[in-house]
Parts: sequence; C-alpha cells; structure tokens
Amino acid sequence: MRFKELGKIFDPTEHELDFSQSPQALVFDDFVRIYFSNRKKDLSGKYLSHISYVDMDKNFKTILHVSDKTVMRLGNLGCFDEHGIFPMNVLWDGDRVLAYTGGWSRRTSVSVDGSIGLAVSSDKGETFMRVGEGPVLTSSLSEPFLVTDPFVKKIGEEYHMLYIYGKRWIDGPNQKERVYKIGHAFSRDGITWSKTGLQLIKNKLGKNECQALPTMIKIGTTYHMVFCYREAIDFRTNKQNSYRLGYAHSEDMINWIRDDSKLILKRSEEGWDSQMMCYPHLFECDKNIFLLYNGNEFGRSGFGISILEGL
Repeated sequence: MRFKELGKIFDPTEHELDFSQSPQALVFDDFVRIYFSNRKKDLSGKYLSHISYVDMDKNFKTILHVSDKTVMRLGNLGCFDEHGIFPMNVLWDGDRVLAYTGGWSRRTSVSVDGSIGLAVSSDKGETFMRVGEGPVLTSSLSEPFLVTDPFVKKIGEEYHMLYIYGKRWIDGPNQKERVYKIGHAFSRDGITWSKTGLQLIKNKLGKNECQALPTMIKIGTTYHMVFCYREAIDFRTNKQNSYRLGYAHSEDMINWIRDDSKLILKRSEEGWDSQMMCYPHLFECDKNIFLLYNGNEFGRSGFGISILEGL
C-alpha cells in the first residue's frame, strides 16, 4: 500500500487545544468532519480526555469549523469512561451516527483501565448520547483489562469490530507499563458482541510488543489493516522504541498476514512526524482512500493525512 503524504493538516495549538489524538473521519456530501481527543487537566492535575472535531473541505486544505465544546460528556462517577474518551470511532447508520468510544478510568495499582461504549447522534454528529452508562465490550476471562481502541465496519448485515485488549502489565523504570494486542468481535445489532478470542496480528518486536488503533478497509476481496505498534518500555521519548505504523491483510478478517514492508509510509527525517507515527484511521472519500494519523508526542503535534496511490 503506497501512500502519498499530503502533510500535516491540523495543529491543535493554533486553536487553543493541547492535543488532537486519534483523528477519525465522518464523510458528508460537501465536507469531512474529523473527530479527535483533546486533553485538559482536572483539579488534581491529571488529564481528562474529551472529544472535539474539526470540519474540513474535501481537499483537506481549508478548515471550515473547529468545535469549541465536547460532543459528549464524560461518564458518571465510577463508570468505565469517567476520566476520558479516547478514541471515538464514528460511522453512519442511516440518518444516525454511531460512535464507539474508548472509555478510560483511573486505577490505583496501575494507571488506567478501559472498555468500549456506544453513543448515538441524531443531529448529524454534533452531539452524542450514550446508549447506556456501561460498556458494550469489556474485559473477559482471556482479555482481563484494557479493552479499547474500537474500529467498527458494517459488512452486509453484520457489524465487525477491531479493538485492542490488555495481555499483561510489566515493570517500567518509573511505573507499570501495559502490553496490548489486537482482537476481533462481531455483532448482529451493534450492541451485543461476540469475541473471536484471537490475537490477530503476530508480534514483530517480541511478546511485549504493544499494538494499537487498528483500522481496516476492504478493496476487492481483501481486507487491509493499518495499526501502530511500539516497544512496551522507553517509548515516550526514545524514537527507536516509539510508535510506528504496521500493516496486515486478510481474506476473512480472521487470518491476517502481517507484512509491514508493504506499507509505504514511514516516519519523516525531521518535523512533526519524525519521532513517531501513531493512531491511524483509514477512510474512503469520493472514491479515494485516505489515512489520517498522529505524529510526535502522541498527538500534541497534530495530525496529517496521506492518500493511497496503489497496492
């Protein structure tokens, strides 16, 4: 998959925002709305993640509007998304917009836990209301924590979700660090989900490789997945261990062949995406396929876009 870089298209600091993590596109007739997660510190000095959006023209050169408020409130006291929503994957469902949310809540022995929720918009994605206060996909016997990073596509009469799940916590130099892998679930109604219970993507960096934010598109009979991956330790400032993009393909969404060399899109030598590339999102717009992604500092430097030129 050969992508042509079109460059950075959004810098949060130009709009009085601190972050623009995990850009996710919703295509309208004459513009594209890109949702992202911004962070703000609460009274305790810890971050809360909220969802905002930017509307852009279909050339991704002109910003039409930047939301000045969150599209949905955080969860109530003790709920799975009390302390943040990151990411939020959106898709049209008739006149409604479905949002599958990665909800976060703080823990004591480790930093966070996560589950996946569902919210619905009846005003074309301006605001969203939860289907319920609890998650639609969460931890289970073999996936004990950190079930998040949803990406959902409806194929025929069935919904399919790619997501991540935690495998273990390991000792880091200053705190416990998490290890997570990519899984798959399916549903007939988008609410009740069945997990396949498989790790979809083989490890490249060893058993403690962290795989995040899977995104998928179908071309012909083949499904193409882009994701990001990193080392579990010393990844925040060490370029050699930080996020980069990976690639896999499949004919059935269950058996995936990983071949990162076939993704022609690499970190730049210098600039906004030279230290890391992370949180990818594939989408189709006017018969072209685009890839949104974050750069350095997990989205503090903004997000860019590339266009698929060939397979």
